[in-house]
Amino acid sequence: MFVDRVTIFVRGGDGGKGCLSFRREKYVPRGGPNGGNGGKGGSVRLCATQGIDSFASLANRKHWHAEPGAHGQGKSRHGRNGQNLTIEVPPGTVVRDRDQGHTIRDMNDIEDEVTVARGGKGGRGNKEFATSTNRAPREWEPGESGEERWIELELKVIADVGLIGKPNAGKSTLLSRISRARPEIANYPFTTKYPNLGIVQSSYQHRFVVADIPGLIEGAHAGAGLGHEFLRHVERTRLLVHLVEPAPTDNTEPVENYFAIRRELELHDPELAKRPEIITVTKSEIPVSDEIRLQLETKTGQNVLGISAVTGQGLSTLVHQITDHLAQLQPNAPSEIHQIPPHLSHRSLQEPS
Repeated sequence: MFVDRVTIFVRGGDGGKGCLSFRREKYVPRGGPNGGNGGKGGSVRLCATQGIDSFASLANRKHWHAEPGAHGQGKSRHGRNGQNLTIEVPPGTVVRDRDQGHTIRDMNDIEDEVTVARGGKGGRGNKEFATSTNRAPREWEPGESGEERWIELELKVIADVGLIGKPNAGKSTLLSRISRARPEIANYPFTTKYPNLGIVQSSYQHRFVVADIPGLIEGAHAGAGLGHEFLRHVERTRLLVHLVEPAPTDNTEPVENYFAIRRELELHDPELAKRPEIITVTKSEIPVSDEIRLQLETKTGQNVLGISAVTGQGLSTLVHQITDHLAQLQPNAPSEIHQIPPHLSHRSLQEPS
């Protein structure tokens, strides 16, 4: 089960109470105070962990409490500190305070950690209150309460490349051809309901992560067709591959469909519209596809690549273009593919003869 948004309640452990105690031993009639301090409560922490790709493990548990600190005891014995509670989340998690509305942390990297609810401080025992003028203090402190809050966790998939387009444009089929990912594929809209990730090995030294973004429709920026849920997954990609279907089953105009998606990106976030893009026309085995490709080149002023996931035409060229674009975007930085979940497999691609 893929879950990319959850709201949970977190609470740090309460600090342990300080102890009120006096030394009582034979032949020691006036023993001094010996009440120990309470232990510190454990904190609740989030950790971005490799290999976790959704919030499925958090979906059925709303409340997360760290261990409280132990109470102080006599004979100057301090209470044990409560253990911290670590919740593992996927890299790419955005953590927000539900009630205050602010972002606590954007956890992009593996092993990123953030404390979302601190444990309470342990109370002091009466031994801590002894002075030269007060040798038998009866004061002690209760432990402080742990912090608590509701937090919202939202996953934004981290990938090098995002496949975008209208529903049924062939994104899932393309992903299955250039990687070992096996998304659900069917001839009806919104077959893909959440992003699928695949690793493409373009050469011995180069590979990249591709995200199959569920299909977008007009009004996606306003939430139509789960648009908000889908568009936020595009935000972390470095390069967009826009797939245009040459003969849509809904009889819409392919070129207009391209510009409709472009408008949705800009309305959702103007920066998305500025992101580098490779335009492709899918199903190049269909005669009309070449005509649509030429129309798009005329309208956009860009080179448009014709590809076919059925015959394999243009797939190797597409992979090489993606590799070249990524190298230009971050020529001196390591690709984020070093931080991909280990369960994703990859696939080398060769153009069919």
